[in-house]
Amino acid sequence: MKKTYRTLALTAGALVATGAHAQSSVQLYGLFDMSAIAYTTNANAAGDHLISMGHPGDTGGEPWFSGSRWGMRGAEDIGGGNKIIFTLESEFVGTSGMAEDGSQLFDRDAWVGLQNDTIGKVTVGFQDTIAKDFSGLYGDPYTSSQFSTKEGAYTNSNNFKQMVFYAAGPTGTRSTNSIAWKKLWNNGIYAAADYQFSNSTQFATGSGYQVALGFNGPSFSVGGFYDHTNNAGFIDQTYSVGGNYRFGIGKINAGYFHYTGKQGSLPDREDNAWTVSFKLAPHGSMDYELGYQQMHVKNAAYNADGNIPNANSGLFDPAGTTVHNGYKETLYASTFYHLSKRTELYLAADYMKLHGGYTVANTFGHSNQLEVATGIRTRF
Repeated sequence: MKKTYRTLALTAGALVATGAHAQSSVQLYGLFDMSAIAYTTNANAAGDHLISMGHPGDTGGEPWFSGSRWGMRGAEDIGGGNKIIFTLESEFVGTSGMAEDGSQLFDRDAWVGLQNDTIGKVTVGFQDTIAKDFSGLYGDPYTSSQFSTKEGAYTNSNNFKQMVFYAAGPTGTRSTNSIAWKKLWNNGIYAAADYQFSNSTQFATGSGYQVALGFNGPSFSVGGFYDHTNNAGFIDQTYSVGGNYRFGIGKINAGYFHYTGKQGSLPDREDNAWTVSFKLAPHGSMDYELGYQQMHVKNAAYNADGNIPNANSGLFDPAGTTVHNGYKETLYASTFYHLSKRTELYLAADYMKLHGGYTVANTFGHSNQLEVATGIRTRF
């Protein structure tokens, strides 16, 4: 009997296993973003400023651009052009060493799937919504320049991140109990769809689905998505269009989002939001980003805390009797100094201004906020 041997080799950033009949690999990887010094105005009801390590965000100490994370991804070639793939990914807060979500080990990804050139990529489990991955291309200047079947991301926890919630489903910008399909054709056409199961006898309640279609041209990418979310019987819908234009040392991004949300006996909430941003990367170690966005709400009910809830969250106060109009605008800028392909230093700032009835919790009743941060980001 002929024996089959399997070998294990640890390389930089990867644990690779190879066999006689199938090729498989498991990679250990991660990213560490440490916002060493952050400055925030109107950080309490008295209007005091705050100097902190990391962003004061939801759990405190969060990084500015990327959630610090570690994970494992793997692939096994099972023949016929087919690969079994998986990803497990967990987020942590570098300033404290704590898990970002203490109740969930893999709070960023936990999915398995099949990939081949004919059908594309099909994944099942806990994963990004396809609208999040898709609209990151034009949602800010920090993501991929072309549509792809890889996961995308917006920036992490600052005041210009909030547009990402127009791409959310019933459980936020990551879907539990979901199945997703993505495919990129050789001619540049990209398509994707996902469905999130409610895992309830009330099949539709708590479920959601999304579809996206795009095109990668030689110097531009353009497309749009539709998002249908059912939050406890209240239907939310979003459609969005956007893209970018790439030239030499830079790119220009622009996008539009239209959102409607049911609010029980109150009138439907209606949002119109748009964004434009730029990135310049001259030859050398520096790159520069500049962006602007507006988020307008009409007939929006406040949540129980008296603030405008995120789109697709279902968190409006059902006992509320009034609705509100207003808008939020945010200007942001950053520069990166790349020490290597893996590591960079950054300096970033944003200024947010609230108008009319638009209120958010982190300004403590004030109508504006300035944030400035400097930090380091490295990958392994």
